[in-house]
Amino acid sequence: MPLSDRIIVDPEILAGKPVVRGTRLAVEFILELLAAGRSEDYILTNYPGLTREDILACLSYASYLAHEYRAYPIPA
Repeated sequence: MPLSDRIIVDPEILAGKPVVRGTRLAVEFILELLAAGRSEDYILTNYPGLTREDILACLSYASYLAHEYRAYPIPA
C-alpha cells in the first residue's frame, strides 16, 4: 500500500506536518511513542482511530526519510 494512502501532508493540518490520514496525529508523535518504548497495543488502545497499518506506515515513512537523507560536505 502506498504511503500516501496512510500518511498525508496538508498545510491546513498541523501546519503541514505529516499526519496519519483521517487523524490529527503527527507521524513524529507516533514515532516518539515507539521510541519511548510504548507498545503497539498501548498506542492502539489509547488512540482508537489508529490501526496497526497506520503505525507500520509511520515506521515506513521514517525509513523512507532515513534512506533519502544525504549530507554533502561544504569545503571550508
